[in-house]
Amino acid sequence: MPVAIRVIPCLDVSHGRVVKGVNFENLRDAGDPVEMAALYGHMGCDELTFLDVSASVEGRSALLDAISATADQIFIPLTVGGGVREVSDVAQLLQAGADKVGINTGAVSRPDLIDEVADEFGNQVITLSVDARRVQAGRLTPSGYEVTTHGGKKGTGIDALNWAVNAVERGAGEILLNSMDADGTTAGFDISMIKDFRRELSVPIIASGGAGKVSDFVEAVQAGADAVLAASVFHYGVLTIADVKAGLSAAGIEVR
Repeated sequence: MPVAIRVIPCLDVSHGRVVKGVNFENLRDAGDPVEMAALYGHMGCDELTFLDVSASVEGRSALLDAISATADQIFIPLTVGGGVREVSDVAQLLQAGADKVGINTGAVSRPDLIDEVADEFGNQVITLSVDARRVQAGRLTPSGYEVTTHGGKKGTGIDALNWAVNAVERGAGEILLNSMDADGTTAGFDISMIKDFRRELSVPIIASGGAGKVSDFVEAVQAGADAVLAASVFHYGVLTIADVKAGLSAAGIEVR
């Protein structure tokens, strides 16, 4: 029996407010995170992702008070990321109400963090965020995808596909694959990127970056995504959770 596809709104939070821009630049206010989380819970989303996009840049932990308030408002899985560098950060987030923790910059800086978190809490807690951008394939990035960190502001020279494979071997339970080139453009998910990662990974892939219309979500799932994540199209009312689920169902894809 196939596993139902998850539809996940993403709340990118900076300085306590939900924000959205294009390629993580020119961020504009989109609302209060706790209020928006409650709204999405009522709209029927399957999970909610809460990313403190300024945490790594500012060198601080995620906003625990907002996370706790969000967890009190919704009764679906909550993934929280931003500023996670140590096992103790994960413990704090789980205690505040997160079900899973997104890790990106901290793991790139110190890959052993993935092993440590998996050993302490289990693979199911770890969502590795891979903010990948297209580069010319070379010795360091043979796949043509590079890992970026700090909200896409810093290139690393690390091959994103190899990094994802290594992270899964270390204990990452799923991959949040965000195309930094497509992020916020509403021009569609990076389908070839999803296919390339799907061929190499056995864990669930959450497709992120570029959703603009219902057919984009269908194409992402057909390319191999196990879940589809979006922000601006939901935040600004272009699409609803119900719209996306109806489109997926019409394409013969099982939804919850």
